[in-house]
Amino acid sequence: QVQLVESGGGLVEPGGSLRLSCAISRRTFSRYTMAWFRQTPGKERDIVSAISWSGSRTYYSDSVKGRFTISRDNGKNTVYLQMNSLKPEDTGVYYCAAENYYSDLEKPEGYTYWGQGTQVTVSS
Repeated sequence: QVQLVESGGGLVEPGGSLRLSCAISRRTFSRYTMAWFRQTPGKERDIVSAISWSGSRTYYSDSVKGRFTISRDNGKNTVYLQMNSLKPEDTGVYYCAAENYYSDLEKPEGYTYWGQGTQVTVSS
């Protein structure tokens, strides 16, 4: 069973930064495409960012391009989402997702494994 554990959420003022982390309980982490999704009440989960298993490909939604950076550390079985210049519209529950050798980075239906989510609130 693959388990994902997110951390790093919290309350931050507009313009501030947060770094989310997602640790996976598998030593074969290097085989997994990893992604971050965001969900707000009454809406579906939307892709925020994703990174391929090799790290050679990344995806960012238009709303976060230039502000967020996804990265992975295969030695620590962890993926990160550095979020800068945060805006109130970035508020939501952020979910980490993983799938073995998945190519369609931005499509949620292909991810089998999901974390429990971490709340990010951007407010003054």
